[in-house]
Amino acid sequence: MTLARIAFLIVTGVSGLLGQKPYMAVVEKKAGMLAFYSEEGKRLSEVKVGANPHEMAFSLDRKLLYVTDNGLVWMTDKGEGDKTISIIDVAARKKANVIDLGNYRRPHGMLVHPKTGKLVVTIENPYGLLLVDPAARKVDRKYDTKGESPHMVLFGPRAETAFVSNSNSGTVAIVNLSSGDVEKILNTGKNPQGGVMTRDGKTIFLTNTASNKISVIDTAKREVVDEIQTGNGPARILLTPDESTLVYNLQLGEGVGFADVKTRKQTGEVRIPGRPLSLSCSRNGQIAFLGLQDADKIAVVSVPGRKVLRVITTPAGAGPDTIMHLD
Repeated sequence: MTLARIAFLIVTGVSGLLGQKPYMAVVEKKAGMLAFYSEEGKRLSEVKVGANPHEMAFSLDRKLLYVTDNGLVWMTDKGEGDKTISIIDVAARKKANVIDLGNYRRPHGMLVHPKTGKLVVTIENPYGLLLVDPAARKVDRKYDTKGESPHMVLFGPRAETAFVSNSNSGTVAIVNLSSGDVEKILNTGKNPQGGVMTRDGKTIFLTNTASNKISVIDTAKREVVDEIQTGNGPARILLTPDESTLVYNLQLGEGVGFADVKTRKQTGEVRIPGRPLSLSCSRNGQIAFLGLQDADKIAVVSVPGRKVLRVITTPAGAGPDTIMHLD
């Protein structure tokens, strides 16, 4: 085969992949990539981001993805870390820009404010929460969360406050985003992480990974009013669209857990082939995606069916973490 023929096959092969519509975007933490995959699990393209990216979020119009470039693999790792947020153009599958956080390093959990489009981002060096303007690509302000290792963040009712998990302190800080005050500190459990709020804004369910439980928080009282015992290592959590069932990854239990909202009891677990560091859902809530970082795999799970639909193998050393469904 001639060199010209080989070059033609390479070019047409790459063009073919780029011509396919991606089904999901995957943070490949260990490789420092954001990769795009088809529904069948074919890796279509990649974008180089910062070192050891962890979390990502859509812009309000879903045209951009923001990716936190943490710089270290584990929250418990020691080190200075990275200090950027990569901005990815979803349609073009290219890096559109980078936000330099200056002296603030190890960005992790991130949300987009539903009214302003600005980002709230936890940082681990120094500990805190940032308000970031992605259009101006600058930090607007830093908040003190009164605890160690701020990890994940969740908006409170009307997005006027942020509930920040201080993972190494076993607390959740309720931060007023206007005044900057910490209005209350809640003691939840060991290693608090992800949370989800009901549509009416009355209740937050928050995981405590090392306590194997979910704290039930009354947002009006600002108190933990109940607990749900879970399998081993709950960390990320979602509500089904009808708000009857909680779905959560079990980092240490190598599975997905399900709990009934009314009875506050775990109702089942589904085993998957590795430890899931992330959990996300399709917009209709029917499909759950889990990144199995150390196994270099992605598990795709039917939420209503409570079964594994497929397991996707990523390149060796990719380290898949957070996944976003593109629809």
